[in-house]
Amino acid sequence: MTRTRKEKKEETEKSDLRRLPTEQILPAAADLDRMSSLEIVSLINQEDATVAPAVSCALPQIARAIDVVVNGLRQGGRLIYVGAGTSGRIGALDASEIPPTFNTDPQTVQFIMAGGPKALAASTEASEDDTSLALAEIKKRKPGKRDIVLGIATSGRTPFTIAAVEYARRRGTHTIALTCNRDSPLERAADFAIVTEVGAEVLAGSSRMKAGTAHKMVLNMISTGAMTRLGYVYGNLMVNVWTKNEKLVQRAIRILEQATGADHDAARAALKASGNRTPVAVVMLAAGVKASQAAAALKRSRGHVRQAIDLANVSLRSE
Repeated sequence: MTRTRKEKKEETEKSDLRRLPTEQILPAAADLDRMSSLEIVSLINQEDATVAPAVSCALPQIARAIDVVVNGLRQGGRLIYVGAGTSGRIGALDASEIPPTFNTDPQTVQFIMAGGPKALAASTEASEDDTSLALAEIKKRKPGKRDIVLGIATSGRTPFTIAAVEYARRRGTHTIALTCNRDSPLERAADFAIVTEVGAEVLAGSSRMKAGTAHKMVLNMISTGAMTRLGYVYGNLMVNVWTKNEKLVQRAIRILEQATGADHDAARAALKASGNRTPVAVVMLAAGVKASQAAAALKRSRGHVRQAIDLANVSLRSE
């Protein structure tokens, strides 16, 4: 049977996988199974030390990603991570930590995982080749021009992730690739790519190691940077933190003390008067206004705490 051009291309890319830097044998780890525990951890630690420099080489692209995400979220868009295996789980982790850290709507930062939520705890590695499933999942989200789809794949060749990114891009959605290998199909599928070249792993081909660490670092930068630019951070304080339990209430009081210089009793009273809404309490204390005025200023600034303080101060002076 004569193979189609698509089948030949897929076969070539599978062969190319063996030539990827992340799939190579690390010479220093060739005798890993003969090493002592101390030798193993020393080698892993030595290799882990190369991840931050690899990420630093991609800082301009990471900053560009933050700008794209900020612009999209300001217009009511969403950030949607897509991935399979380790890459998908890291995307899911970052997405799940945004609401409690910044008190955002869970729909603001989402994830699509090959194999679905069950794949977070169990191996469903065959799902990464299922492009029909990828299309079904991304179509459910109805990505549009205000949204951002960020595909994560160490190799840059995961069919599930590529299919989702290609579909989103055709819809006019902003698309970003996060990989550890240059000139990959995923990079070509997206508007632009963030490439962290971490090289060969101590455990050959195991993307849960340096590649996974690099992905985690980059997603931390993108989500934290975007939320900071949106004003959900004041100074370097988590002023949008949830107050769902006593520990978090105490953390919010401490944040109010640090952000405004208020004493413990004043901070607690402001938090109570705000209805346990930390950003409202920050504006109240920083600008010396009532809860209703602080809430109104935050609404006008679209949740940007520092801008809300300025607005509240202007409003107070005009009275």
